[in-house]
Amino acid sequence: MLPERFSLALASPSVDDFLQLRQKVGWGELEADLAQKSINNSLFHVTIYHDQQLIGMGRVVGDGAMYFYIQDVVVDPNFHNQGLGTELMDTIEGYLRYTADKGSTIGLLAGQGKESFYARYGYVQRPSNTLGHGMCKFV
Repeated sequence: MLPERFSLALASPSVDDFLQLRQKVGWGELEADLAQKSINNSLFHVTIYHDQQLIGMGRVVGDGAMYFYIQDVVVDPNFHNQGLGTELMDTIEGYLRYTADKGSTIGLLAGQGKESFYARYGYVQRPSNTLGHGMCKFV
């Protein structure tokens, strides 16, 4: 359960808040137009605010049918270890439970050292006995 001093919303953040939180965690700079387009094309958003300041967010992108991808699950470093990441993932998992049908694939890229956090939700590391290495390309 989210502590009283925080508020959770199922809404997208403003582009300025989105960019500022990404910057706080060292994810680099991004053009505002690109960020806004990405926000607009997301399937689902969850945000956490403290005193009207965005301190946590997560979203789901994909085709809304077979493929879902958990993206940008992040908590302001000043608010770590308060259960906020768990709140974000619990909310995302609730959305996916009702949206992703049998046969769908849900993916994510875990940050270094965060694999065990996502394993609690049933996500498996690659490679495994049945899956090869996950890959990505940054442009």
